[in-house]
Amino acid sequence: MDQNLPHHEVLSENKSRRKFLAEGSVAVAGVALATSGGVVNAAHPFGDDTIKIGLVGCGGRGTQAVFQALSTEGSVKLVAVGDAFRDRIDRCLDNRDVQSRGDRIDVPEERKFVGFDAYQQVIDSGVDLVILTTPPGFRPIHFEAAVNAGKHVFMEKPVAVDAPGIRQVLAAAEVAKAKGLGVGVGLQRRHDAQYIETVQRIQEGALGPIGLTRVYWNGGGVWTKPRTPEQSEMEYQMRNWYYFNWLCGDHIAEQHIHNLDVSNWIKDMTPVQAQGMGGREVRKGKDHGQIFDHHMVEFTYPDGSTMLSSCRHQPGCWSQVAEFCHGTKGSAKVGSGRLQDSNGKEIWKFRGKSKNPYQQEHDDLFASIRKGSPLNEAEYGATSTMTAILGRMATYSGKVVKWDEATASSMASSMSLAPTEYAFNATPPVVPDASGAYPVPVPGKTVVV
Repeated sequence: MDQNLPHHEVLSENKSRRKFLAEGSVAVAGVALATSGGVVNAAHPFGDDTIKIGLVGCGGRGTQAVFQALSTEGSVKLVAVGDAFRDRIDRCLDNRDVQSRGDRIDVPEERKFVGFDAYQQVIDSGVDLVILTTPPGFRPIHFEAAVNAGKHVFMEKPVAVDAPGIRQVLAAAEVAKAKGLGVGVGLQRRHDAQYIETVQRIQEGALGPIGLTRVYWNGGGVWTKPRTPEQSEMEYQMRNWYYFNWLCGDHIAEQHIHNLDVSNWIKDMTPVQAQGMGGREVRKGKDHGQIFDHHMVEFTYPDGSTMLSSCRHQPGCWSQVAEFCHGTKGSAKVGSGRLQDSNGKEIWKFRGKSKNPYQQEHDDLFASIRKGSPLNEAEYGATSTMTAILGRMATYSGKVVKWDEATASSMASSMSLAPTEYAFNATPPVVPDASGAYPVPVPGKTVVV
């Protein structure tokens, strides 16, 4: 037990976290059900029936996600697509992989929707399942709309960028349960046979109680897209969505969530608090928006154990994308499918076969819908996203941030990152100064709760 987290405080904070999950979703879900016509039996065993797919967000991840959905067993057909930008729609439908599923594509011009309201037009076009792969800042709005319309959903991670968005997703998740809708979340490690069996053995005690996990997403960083003279500020930010928190949530949420989710999965719990440090040391140009290029966070779990988290976008540095756990009897690099004792001797090795987990997650979702027992992964998608947001709040502020403070409903208005208006001529939540630089969080000064 962590000496800085007494047993009574652990119990209190764990209770608060459960209250957030229960009251923060079910109560709002009741309102959502009431406003959407009550409980609807939208889900049924599809069997051999065609599942009609709509894609919202036609960038790189959306393109691959729809290819994977079209590669599942049974009759499926892509019938509608939507994006804020027409060029993304065209690139997606012209993609070689997508074209290879041409017999499963029926998207006439009238079902290609462009603009901020494209998601609603896709939802209203007669689809059965919606793939949501826009920048994550839009995810809560799109997920809620799809669920209220009785659609099955596959949505990419992270599922939100702030606590109000998390509460919106949890509320919609309860509506999805009541309607019998399938919800898949793009945390594909949970569908990887090697990960599944490794985590199961750890949870069964093969390594003893786990006192420490270490998780990493350290690499060189991602793309930038130059500003063009005709772009509004809103379009520029949406084209460069990775570098703005209202769209991305910072790379601790957009990428590192995968590793944080594995630790939460192993522990079967979420942290009660976080503290850490981060900043912009290498990637700090005007084209890098407002996010940090490194975060290092210490999370504390309800049982007093620790997760050490590191994510970095700095070329030429040590690269690692992995999760490790350490117990009283041994340790593991989880993704390797091996367990070792305290002396480093291998005590177990995964000997099965793993399918591409990006494909497997779609196979599992579509199969569950066809059987009439659809998966609903929204809750752990939301809590792992909130873990990443908690870490970002700790690094941005330089303070210890507790889960119940970060998720409190009282912060709904003041701590929302969303813009007041969604339009290309509207003002985004952050704008550059006279020199073209964007406001960047300053530890010790930035307020997060």
